[in-house]
Amino acid sequence: MALEIGYVEAIFRYPVKSMRGEALNAATLGWHGFEGDRRLALRRLNDRGGFPWLNASRFPGLLLYAPCRHGLGSDGDLPTHILTPDRDELPVFSEELVSEVERRSGARVEMMHLKDGIFDDANVSVISSETVREIGRLAGFSLDARRFRPNIVVRPLRSEPFQESEWLGGILSFGDASGATAISVTINDVRCSTVNFDPDSAKSAPEVLKAIVRVNQNNAGIYGAVVRTGRVTIGQRVIFDGIRGEVSPA
Repeated sequence: MALEIGYVEAIFRYPVKSMRGEALNAATLGWHGFEGDRRLALRRLNDRGGFPWLNASRFPGLLLYAPCRHGLGSDGDLPTHILTPDRDELPVFSEELVSEVERRSGARVEMMHLKDGIFDDANVSVISSETVREIGRLAGFSLDARRFRPNIVVRPLRSEPFQESEWLGGILSFGDASGATAISVTINDVRCSTVNFDPDSAKSAPEVLKAIVRVNQNNAGIYGAVVRTGRVTIGQRVIFDGIRGEVSPA
């Protein structure tokens, strides 16, 4: 049974993995996530494992680098420059940027472009504003949803945190049109230490992850796989179509 569960409150994409994200009013959701999302990443040259990317868990200061774009160019939504913590603008594929990150992180890196994106578990992440609010209450201070690096923040009709787990196995659709953009909800978002870092200062607050572990088995939000492509915009209704019918009306 299809049921309205809330509306889209915010949309984010992250052009370079673990760097600062962009807040958008609307974005196109393709088969590989939002266009321009996590298409670039810094690879650690000395890592021969299965996850060679430099991320905020290893180097929290990466959150303070802001991708930016000058002109349109042939690569569409890809950034052309990176604004460093010292407010210097450096070209994305430049030795100057590599040297800057290496100096601060202590890791040898190179910038990589993967056309289908560089994702940890799936290419669309969703969290509810009620979940963010509750984690903040438990941690003892108000939290910015950007800590959780979601693609979509849903303002739910029900004032209940962690309701995202009820969506597992179902479909989330965005908008009222027939054939609306939609994702299949596949897995919980198991959190790492990145949620501890303030997105504007990179200052750590370990109580954030501790709260998630304590009350919800380290899960906050969900991942999904795209089943219908299209536009997602702020204010769109979010419709849940569940297989198990476990979501109750607001």
